[in-house]
Amino acid sequence: MFSESASAERPLWRRVAGSTWFHLFAAFVLVGAFLSFVAKPYAIPSGSMEETLLVGDRVLVNRLAFVGAAAPTTGDVIVFDADESWGMNAQRNEGSLKKFARWVGEVSGFGPSGPHTLIKRVIGTPGQTVTCCSPEGDVVVDGAPLNEPYIFENFPFEPGTLDCSSQPVSGRCFDEVTVPEGSYLMLGDHRSRSSDSAALCRARPGAAESCWRWAHDDGVVGRASVILWPVSRWSGL
Repeated sequence: MFSESASAERPLWRRVAGSTWFHLFAAFVLVGAFLSFVAKPYAIPSGSMEETLLVGDRVLVNRLAFVGAAAPTTGDVIVFDADESWGMNAQRNEGSLKKFARWVGEVSGFGPSGPHTLIKRVIGTPGQTVTCCSPEGDVVVDGAPLNEPYIFENFPFEPGTLDCSSQPVSGRCFDEVTVPEGSYLMLGDHRSRSSDSAALCRARPGAAESCWRWAHDDGVVGRASVILWPVSRWSGL
């Protein structure tokens, strides 16, 4: 049995390391490091990725997916920080309570997500050319139509009646564009309800390339890999 004098003679670093407050602080630092550098939960805020992801789903974002030479590829579902071209400015004026709720949501995955953070599917990568549509109504990347079984409620398209040559033009249609270096063309799986890279360019033949909105390398948070919540929807992506 240790005496009080023996306890008092313990080195300061041992007394600090053995305290409850130090353990709480260490746990906070470890969780913060894990969320910052390894994996992070993210709450799905809208229906733009239905039916792959539903409003209220929580996904785990792998922050190590694109370290080193690795980069997003066509078909990846990624979380990224959107710039001003995505129309996010209004949310910067949120009150303190809303900002705190978003902070909690970003840390825990439960609650609002970051005001500038979006989740979409990569369709075009740097240097690729993307257009819509093929004669059958498919998105075309580098001359090849994409097979997209995940699309939900696409824009109407009927060859010869409502297509990219008809009047009016199908909402699926957009002019060919080359994806800039360090950027990604992002579309939602719920194609007709997604405010995505092509949203301002659709059904506008001859539109200026300034209509496009991009995800950028320096804004990519990571790849969505697993649906964590609700339990009934546990699955990989």
